[in-house]
Amino acid sequence: MTLTPTRAVDVRVRRLTTTLYGYSFLEEFVLLYPVYALLFSDTGLSVWQISSLFALWSVTAVVLEVPSGAWADAVSRRLLLVVGPLLTGAGFALWILLPSYAAFAVGFVLWGTGGALCSGALEALVYDELERGGASGRYARVLGRARAAGLVAVMAAMGLAGPVLAWGGHAAVGTASVLVCLLTSVTALRFPEHRVARAEERQGWGALRAGLGEAGRDRSVRGALLLVPAVAAVWGALDEYTPLLVREAGVADVAVPWVLLVIWGGATAGSLLAGEGERFGSGGLALLLGGGGLALAVGAVAGTVAGLLLVAVAFGAFQAATVLAEARLQHRIESTGRATLTSVAGLGTEVVTLTVFAGYAVIASGHGHGAAFAVSAVPYVVLAVGLGAVRWGRAA
Repeated sequence: MTLTPTRAVDVRVRRLTTTLYGYSFLEEFVLLYPVYALLFSDTGLSVWQISSLFALWSVTAVVLEVPSGAWADAVSRRLLLVVGPLLTGAGFALWILLPSYAAFAVGFVLWGTGGALCSGALEALVYDELERGGASGRYARVLGRARAAGLVAVMAAMGLAGPVLAWGGHAAVGTASVLVCLLTSVTALRFPEHRVARAEERQGWGALRAGLGEAGRDRSVRGALLLVPAVAAVWGALDEYTPLLVREAGVADVAVPWVLLVIWGGATAGSLLAGEGERFGSGGLALLLGGGGLALAVGAVAGTVAGLLLVAVAFGAFQAATVLAEARLQHRIESTGRATLTSVAGLGTEVVTLTVFAGYAVIASGHGHGAAFAVSAVPYVVLAVGLGAVRWGRAA
């Protein structure tokens, strides 16, 4: 049977999206995620040693974020998506085979490197392939569904990690995580890739210069580039503290994971609905940010289980807004330097996240987690007002 051109394009787009959803799920379906801190503690590491490992992880990601994006523009993006999970899996294998501070440190460097290789490359590959199929307008919806698949995987890993740990200990959890990384790498081989790097991109730092040059010339690209970390960083940092907020609301420790599932259920719903929000433009984005900020502040200050439902709503709004901000950036970038600029946005998010960690520690130490969450909502309200004012000024 001969496929018509339209149907052939639909088949290619379907293969791309199904591969993306599977890759996104497997990338986050790592049973070690909820329990690796327990592995470190059981090995005898102190709190300061564990904290230094987290810092090493963050520094690795910050240092390699932009160079890896330039590399993705210079070589095959699919190749980086294959190699990244293999490095992460190698790090996890080290943790299980040689549990020690040195092995954990090397593992975090490998994990940070693997994550940096995939950051920017995935979004750029997906957008270019959708654009090639005449479906770039679907990017926000596709990205939202991919992020939802990742969140579902995180929740599934949270539910399975405990029983697997009880059955086979850290070795079983680690082995399962390594196997998932291998399967993620194999899945990446199914990604279509038709892009050929230009001559200037293949020459040394040409891809980096091309990407940054575009941002310097185009004001709309610069604005979209700054918007991503402004939207994604704060609530992404708050994620690490949600268990403490839930406990402060009076929830027993044994029930904390179930409340977290509700909060992440809200984020998953936001991912799935992000594509619908794209039609409302800047006004809809401002409404999401402002409404999410108010819900976060009220829910956090309430200090009750009912208030935590508002936190779930806020996380849903912020997740949708993050997808929309990332889609806006992809729509504004020309094909040259796409992965580079996506990685620049990722670098900005990492840097702002580290700043949020520091500010959160100061506020929470003196006033509690509810107050820290409420103060963290202020930037979203301010950003919403700013976006609304820009939209109103253009309409006037």
